[in-house]
Amino acid sequence: MTKAELVTAIAEQAGLNKVQAKDALEAFIASVTGSLKSGKEVRLVGFGSFVPVKRAAGTARNPRTGETVKRAASVTARFRVGEALKNSLN
Repeated sequence: MTKAELVTAIAEQAGLNKVQAKDALEAFIASVTGSLKSGKEVRLVGFGSFVPVKRAAGTARNPRTGETVKRAASVTARFRVGEALKNSLN
């Protein structure tokens, strides 16, 4: 599902027009991004959690050349599936 398809689905299910649905989705994305940037987890009970994860600096290997390169420390996000979502998929 693309972002445009998601906006359309939100508009239909929530009884909003597409502009309002797009604004709501962008506000959700901005809120989750802001929370993760500040190091806080975002929990949606029954759906899942977005969790910031720190990756330590280290070395990596370029698969094309085999050369070893240094990788800087970074922060990424992970999604943990909630129990209700997991059960609805199976």
